[in-house]
Amino acid sequence: MQPESPKIEHEMERILNLSEFELDYTELQKYLQDLTNLAARVTNSEISLVNLIDSYTQWSVSKSGIDLDQMPREDSVCQYTIAGDEGFEVKRLDEDDRFKDKFYVTDDPNLRYYYGIPLKTYDGHNIGALCVLDTQYKSLDPEKKELLKLIANEVVRRLTFLKENSELKEQLRNMSENQKKVSHDIRGPLGGIIGLASIMESELDPERAKDMLEMAVMIKKGGESLLELADQIMNQESAAKNKIEDGVRISDFIEKLEKLYKPQAANKKIALTFESDENFSFSFSKNKLLQIIGNIVSNCIKFSDVNGRVSVKFANKESEESLDKLLITVHDDGIGMTKETIENILSGKAKSEEGTKGETGFGYGMNLVQHLIKKADGYLAIDSKPGEGSTFKVTVPW
Repeated sequence: MQPESPKIEHEMERILNLSEFELDYTELQKYLQDLTNLAARVTNSEISLVNLIDSYTQWSVSKSGIDLDQMPREDSVCQYTIAGDEGFEVKRLDEDDRFKDKFYVTDDPNLRYYYGIPLKTYDGHNIGALCVLDTQYKSLDPEKKELLKLIANEVVRRLTFLKENSELKEQLRNMSENQKKVSHDIRGPLGGIIGLASIMESELDPERAKDMLEMAVMIKKGGESLLELADQIMNQESAAKNKIEDGVRISDFIEKLEKLYKPQAANKKIALTFESDENFSFSFSKNKLLQIIGNIVSNCIKFSDVNGRVSVKFANKESEESLDKLLITVHDDGIGMTKETIENILSGKAKSEEGTKGETGFGYGMNLVQHLIKKADGYLAIDSKPGEGSTFKVTVPW
């Protein structure tokens, strides 16, 4: 019987806080590698990790001494670290009922020691942990534990810097969109003015209405100057947008998803596939979309039987409002959902349930999905019946 996972106060707020960082877990090692190495060195430990923990998964975003990218949240030791405010130490993993049967204790690397420090954000939530591990029994003295706390604080500072940098890019992107709207709004009336002036210029008799003709020419020249200004604004907007984000190729995005979530599927012998109707580019936040699709995929894997199938399809759709929409369809052949469960997800009130292999349910992954989609002015639709699998359709503007 699997030990019960620790309860974390304000867990939904913690998950939301982590999501606000909009991190790409595959790209953080280069920013944190020196700190991870330092943690191992100052504590004379074989292994050190920076782990971030979401609703389903512990992501090892930086590591030293071990090749580990992720594991189910319920299998991790760090889930206990983030439940408290101080360091969490296990001197004998093989003698602790919570961990003695875990794969990393019974099999390679046969870990025996753990010490972790929570990564507390400036909002007061523990989004993960900095930990050191060893294959030998040991204990850390207070001085080394204090050094680990300083390193953990620096990890949070760097993650916060990445978050603020991302927010700045988003503000610049929004400024560019406003410029585009202003220039678009200018072009319409100016086109009408120039057109009217052209008619006046061509149809007025120069001898009878010389003054009016001069006025028409002035109106036309003034309108053309303003129209050039509007074009400059649009060109500046386009250049700025290209500098900020040239767009994400859907093929690159699918490659990222495969790297992150195929290990989860393989662990349960789930056939996970991704496909797109064409190799288009989109400008919707890549990291926000990773969170949305990643949480849905994790949920589908959790509620699919061994040897099941989960498919993800992307399409570039033109809506009735003539705005481009990104449509993502995720389908599984799992246990399905009741009408009540679907209503709870769509209302942001999804409840915790165990997976098909007894995976611990934390109940916040799909709540987060609906929160992120609504915040982005998108739409989530779910089609499912008990025993007939589930289909999730996500539509977001880009």
